[in-house]
Amino acid sequence: MAPGSSEQGGKTLLVVHHTSSPATRELLESVLAGARDPEISGVTVRSVPALHATAVDVLDADGYVFGTSANFGYMSGALKHFFDTVYYPCLDAVAGRPYGLWVHGNNDTAGAVTSVRKIVTGMELAQAAEIVEITGPLDASVRERCYELGATVAVTVSGGL
Repeated sequence: MAPGSSEQGGKTLLVVHHTSSPATRELLESVLAGARDPEISGVTVRSVPALHATAVDVLDADGYVFGTSANFGYMSGALKHFFDTVYYPCLDAVAGRPYGLWVHGNNDTAGAVTSVRKIVTGMELAQAAEIVEITGPLDASVRERCYELGATVAVTVSGGL
């Protein structure tokens, strides 16, 4: 299936995530709620855990949201494995497609953000929304920022921005 040819005839937003904790799971749910906002039409949202996402998933999507915990100053091993798996098969095919990113860490997210940025820059993806970096406990403003992240990337994929 080529990009833009989802079962419903619209565009596809692929959300690739590693949600190993209740906090990262909650952030994912907020991102998905935003991406599936009823005001946004023409976008099918697919949520795939990082260890299950494939190059075919990436090639079939029109845009992406990546979510990860910050582990030892880096993205999660699961998200790194995903990027290792899809990087070369997708390299020349995804340039210019929009992406968004959220990262949750207990006290630092900088290394995780930097590591993802290097990879998406190499893939020539286009940042569609401000990166959401979260340290510590979640609150309503964090959930809202993740909702907005999902919605912004979905609208971008739909052609609305």
